[in-house]
Amino acid sequence: MVVMEQLLTIKIYIRAIMDKFDLEILDQLQKNARISNIALAETINLSPAPCLRRVRELENQGIISNYTTILDPEKLGWNVSVFIEIRLEKQVLEYIEVFEDMVQQYPEVMECYLMTGTSDYLLRVVAEDLPSLQTFITEKLATIPNVANMRSSIALKQVKYKTALPVRKSVR
Repeated sequence: MVVMEQLLTIKIYIRAIMDKFDLEILDQLQKNARISNIALAETINLSPAPCLRRVRELENQGIISNYTTILDPEKLGWNVSVFIEIRLEKQVLEYIEVFEDMVQQYPEVMECYLMTGTSDYLLRVVAEDLPSLQTFITEKLATIPNVANMRSSIALKQVKYKTALPVRKSVR
């Protein structure tokens, strides 16, 4: 409990010291992570040196955790996107750890969430086609110990996809 309180205090402190420039930096970097420091500074009306210092501080605090490139899955042959609900035999720590360790090994699993409700996990998986999806499910997922049930839903169309988090424009 003490650790949770300390983490909450740290999060509140981090939020309290962020101002409109920090929020603009975050917003702009989410739109274009390759923007130069000079262009970023111009966009947010700050000189380059303080802008770079702020970016580095946001990185050091872990608010900016990574920079990445987003690829088009279909252009790389990943034509099927499927959501798979997994239910374990029991929700005990040993089963959870085994499942999570196994899922980490599968590059087809793009996202994995521990859930509340009727399913224990929700996975987003990509596959080249339906036969490769079937192989993935039968030869990988179904062989994970203690998996009691799987339910798949294939996405027909991606209506919305974004990676940028909403950044509050006002600071308290």
